[in-house]
Amino acid sequence: MCEFPEHPLSQTQIDFLTEIPKCEHHLHIEGTLEPKLLFQLAKKNNITLPESFPSTHEELAESYNHFSNLQDFLDVYYIGCNVLITEDDFYLLALEYLTKVSKQGLKHTEIFFDPQSHTSRNLSIDLVFNGIQRACDEIYNKFGITTKIIMCLLRHLSVEDCSATVNQASHLIKNGKIHGIGLDSSEKPFPPELFEAVYKQAKNLNPNLRLTAHAGEEGDASYITNALDVLKVERIDHGVRSIEDPKVIERLANENIMLSVCPLSNVVLRVVKNVSELPIKKFLQANVPFSINSDDPAYFGGYILDNYLEVQRRFNLTKQDWKTIATNAINGSWCDESRKAELLKELDVVINKYDDF
Repeated sequence: MCEFPEHPLSQTQIDFLTEIPKCEHHLHIEGTLEPKLLFQLAKKNNITLPESFPSTHEELAESYNHFSNLQDFLDVYYIGCNVLITEDDFYLLALEYLTKVSKQGLKHTEIFFDPQSHTSRNLSIDLVFNGIQRACDEIYNKFGITTKIIMCLLRHLSVEDCSATVNQASHLIKNGKIHGIGLDSSEKPFPPELFEAVYKQAKNLNPNLRLTAHAGEEGDASYITNALDVLKVERIDHGVRSIEDPKVIERLANENIMLSVCPLSNVVLRVVKNVSELPIKKFLQANVPFSINSDDPAYFGGYILDNYLEVQRRFNLTKQDWKTIATNAINGSWCDESRKAELLKELDVVINKYDDF
């Protein structure tokens, strides 16, 4: 018997999963830097890559199959960030991602960016933000995809550095252009409670600022509890280790706190051996809302549709399961209520178009 059962996908299932309106809540724009674009930008910007770095984009893509943990990936990820120099670079990066997912049923995306990866290289937050926003505006006009931009703080850097970053972005937080704050990078040994003051500082700039944090990927379920109680987040990024604590599961369900789950990422970074080990069905059974996301798709072997298809391959979900997942993803989005209503109508059209499978 196969250790990890696989359910072949029918063409109907593929068509349904392609058409279903998708919302992405866990997408690092720097993690969409495809090897080909990385080398193009390095050449354009005269960036010398480390001697140990692969010499071709094909070799680089192959090396992504051999990450042994989160830190392995982050080491390469931060080298990739170094080739992003101009506003146009960030525009091209975001445009490439948005154009790709426009063909995969994506309707709304909430994009993370890591300003400290760029301010440490003397780039301004405005330069980075403006490049991403320009691509978002263009794609909205072309395809109607709505976007929000979320600024993530790097938890492996000092609290003082994170606080200074919030100050540098204060005008974008105050005017709502930065819609939310997140916390990413190495989860251990940097628990959420270290950043309590920084989250308060950001929230004081704009009481409507939305709050999220990576928790329960490397760290145990207590990281989730502390992110909720100390940082006052309203969403948890990853959160798959919540399944280890029944009380946390009960709380997520009762308080309707959405997890932004990243299946292919969890395999590549060795959180699980196979997508089938993720608690997808347990979350559904426990009424824990979650969305399915790609995290850093250029590095992890798949964009949002690839993640949807792999979940179906491993769990053989019903059409009703997918309606629940898509509904929770829409309702858990940080777009306005009228946009949610539009997306729920689009979902009903797709649900009614297909028979049960």
